[in-house]
Amino acid sequence: MINVFLDDLRPCPRGFVPARTAEECLLLLAECDVRLLSLDYELGYGQPNGMAVVRGIIASGDYPEEIYVHSSSMSGRAAMARALREAAPAGVVVHDGPMPEDVLERAAAGAEPDA
Repeated sequence: MINVFLDDLRPCPRGFVPARTAEECLLLLAECDVRLLSLDYELGYGQPNGMAVVRGIIASGDYPEEIYVHSSSMSGRAAMARALREAAPAGVVVHDGPMPEDVLERAAAGAEPDA
């Protein structure tokens, strides 16, 4: 299993595979088992945003175990978290905000997120 960090500007945390575009993120979700996913909303001028990833997740059913929406765009973050929560199957956890330090530390160490 891998962890995926979608953001066009922020540095990718240790223990995560970076996705810089919506397309890259959706490809990783389709081809890999993803444990943790952290999503940004704004992905560059004229580029598909994080909501495109959310729509792709919902359409494909390729849900990771746990999703964080770390975007600084308040409206984008709220819309993404709401759409994911409304459609996510039982057992998928959606967080409206960035990953806490303990989650980042466990990911960097290669541990399970709830260990």
